[in-house]
Amino acid sequence: MTDTLELLDADLVADRVVERTWRAIVWDDPVNLMTYVTYVFQQYFGYPRAEAERLMLLVHHEGRAVVATGNREAMERHVQAMHGYGLQATVARAET
Repeated sequence: MTDTLELLDADLVADRVVERTWRAIVWDDPVNLMTYVTYVFQQYFGYPRAEAERLMLLVHHEGRAVVATGNREAMERHVQAMHGYGLQATVARAET
């Protein structure tokens, strides 16, 4: 019985690791102002201004920024929300 519980616990841990292997990525575009991107990150994700600006600068200078990590479904919801704000965003599997 203990071996079965240990195996189940290991499976639960593995499932949780898999759940966290997705990212929501926001991409640079020639349309949205930097102040607007900062505003979206603050309003939608609840990031403090400094973090929202840091992520916006990554988008601006590096062409993209990972704005959230988690399970795939949650990242898909974030990406849909970013599209609703007019930002280009995608879901990608996180590098291990």
